[in-house]
Amino acid sequence: MIIYKSPEEIAKMRAAGRIVAGTIERVVAAVVPGRTTADLDRVAEAYISERGAVPSFKGYRGFPATICSSLNSEIVHGIPSKKRILRSGDLLSLDFGAIWEGFHADAAVSVFVGGAPPGPEAEKLVRVTREALDAGISAIRPGARLGDVGAAIQQVAEGAGFSLVREYGGHGIGRALHEDPFIPNHGPAGRGPELRPGLVVAVEPMANVGGPETRLLADDWTVVTADGSLSAHFEHTIAVTEDGNEILTLPE
Repeated sequence: MIIYKSPEEIAKMRAAGRIVAGTIERVVAAVVPGRTTADLDRVAEAYISERGAVPSFKGYRGFPATICSSLNSEIVHGIPSKKRILRSGDLLSLDFGAIWEGFHADAAVSVFVGGAPPGPEAEKLVRVTREALDAGISAIRPGARLGDVGAAIQQVAEGAGFSLVREYGGHGIGRALHEDPFIPNHGPAGRGPELRPGLVVAVEPMANVGGPETRLLADDWTVVTADGSLSAHFEHTIAVTEDGNEILTLPE
């Protein structure tokens, strides 16, 4: 069941989104060679707590950390660890969530450790995945169909020669971190539920250099590319408005 949000509820999600955006800025600034992903998790938890919010992920279905940190061939849900040391040129995907007054916001970014990509293919992957997210967001407006979002993402990512993860995708969000509808990052336009004001969704393309197939590691959380290829992940939380959309996970 799709749950539509009131303006007052969206205001709370906007506040949660700004906390998420601030967390991203703080953590990305701490991404340097030699640090561990556990160090980044501590930075995120401290920032969220300082703002009076609660991490969305910690304790969610038993997840043990505040952020997800996924390196190179890891797609999503990587668990921060003292043993995961960042090295220059690593591709690091970071996923964040925060709860403010009972409402969630969710966003993700992919960055290169040390600031420089290891090669043109990796640089293109990150750029195109971000462009695919932007295309998906541009498709969100009243009267559009949910399939329009996935179709826009697919056109950009696959048009550039990358594959899209099929088993995982975007989702509705609100009082629960994951609500209806599920939002695939592919599929035909013009199908699915009509987008209406008050719908809030998290759109999150995950693109791979190689094939779309995935594998779950033994920790029961970390999802990796089956062929070991690089993967990138971007996400924003977006509200459907009367005249278009609003990205809720932007800095103040």
